[in-house]
Amino acid sequence: MVDLYSQHLKIKTEIEEAINNCILNSSFIGGEQVNLLNENLASFLGINNVMSCANGTDALQLAIMALNLPKDAEIIVPNFTFVAPAEVVALLGYKPIFADVSETTYNISPESILENISSKTKAIVVVHLFGQSADMKGILEIAEKHHLWVIEDVAQSLGAQFIDIDNKPRYAGTLGHIGTTSFFPTKNLGAMGDGGAVFCNDDAIASKIKILANHGSIVKYNYQEIGINSRLDNLQAAILNVKFKYFSSYIEQRKAVAQRYNSILASANNKNIVLPQHNNSSPHTYNQYTIQIPFRDQIKNHLFEHNIPSMIYYPSTLSSHHAYNKYKTSATPNAEYLSKHVLSLPMHPELDEEQIAFICKNLLLGLEIFSK
Repeated sequence: MVDLYSQHLKIKTEIEEAINNCILNSSFIGGEQVNLLNENLASFLGINNVMSCANGTDALQLAIMALNLPKDAEIIVPNFTFVAPAEVVALLGYKPIFADVSETTYNISPESILENISSKTKAIVVVHLFGQSADMKGILEIAEKHHLWVIEDVAQSLGAQFIDIDNKPRYAGTLGHIGTTSFFPTKNLGAMGDGGAVFCNDDAIASKIKILANHGSIVKYNYQEIGINSRLDNLQAAILNVKFKYFSSYIEQRKAVAQRYNSILASANNKNIVLPQHNNSSPHTYNQYTIQIPFRDQIKNHLFEHNIPSMIYYPSTLSSHHAYNKYKTSATPNAEYLSKHVLSLPMHPELDEEQIAFICKNLLLGLEIFSK
């Protein structure tokens, strides 16, 4: 699915030099590289504050903790996504309320958000899924009208932009009140281990997040808040700073791979395949290349038999799991449908023409076999 080894070989010398410098300086927790990464991201995103942390889930937890919501607060999350948003909401004692998503973009639906707002709703977690921004214009209008916090999760969409607000492009994660991301190795900007970051323009919220991530402390052994321990280590930051130099080119290469997929699959004129939809308000960065097909599980097995990896993101809605089925859920038909029909094909900058053609050939063959 992701050829991290080939990516590493191209920047091996730079990575090794960066790691060796950290070792020579004996700088492992915090340090120069962490500060540099925060500065790099802040400059790239055009935002005032970036606070790196241990992982993307911690980033979401810190964002919600910083808001000081009432104990009975409800937080709206998409029902079709990775578990982290619902997980941190529930862990903090709040109620996740599951909203439906768009069948075409896979992102949380503003209409479903509106249907799920109650007097206890205090925030929305917007997950920009697979590499494309959600409809932030519609979501922010709802949030402003109902006085809701907006937390954006760009773990899969760092570098994606949204264009419809004030007719100028702004990066996903900088449109709401707080943005979060993950540096999990398979992300568009991936470490060689776990890592994450929180970002915002509000200096007071940023200060609170810094305290919370450091055991609730500003001054050592003086605890102002009940916090957690969530720090990005200097080695991972050094690796990310090397990769950051190539981040934009990685995204452009992903777009080129997706364009080749689209060209081959569209020319096959197979109406059973729904290709990734292009939202004109948000150019896709393709952390995943996700299609919709019938006979999904059979075709996945067919691809596996031809040594082609594929993944199902995500095979079931969050509300259907035992851990979360006690929480309120309205009807989410799009989320239910997608969980039974989506399939993600290999997607990374190192895919070449021959590999893409081989994948498409066998995908189309599988559809032909199972459609009979």
